[in-house]
Amino acid sequence: MLTEWIAANNTMFIVSLLVIALWDIIWKGTAMWKASKRGSNVWFWVLLIFNTAGILPILYHLFTKKKAKPTQQVSQPAQ
Repeated sequence: MLTEWIAANNTMFIVSLLVIALWDIIWKGTAMWKASKRGSNVWFWVLLIFNTAGILPILYHLFTKKKAKPTQQVSQPAQ
């Protein structure tokens, strides 16, 4: 049944695969770059080996983003 659908919708199937592959390459590339910059060898190899269609790299980005530093208010001297 699946092979019949692929044969009937060959162009749509190929385009869908290309879109998913491009999505994965972008997310995986940015997550691997970030992991290497942070010196996280384990994450780098996990991201390289496992293909999760962008899910694992997105989770990596979410859990490793920098926290914003609280801004300090400068007190004005009394005049």
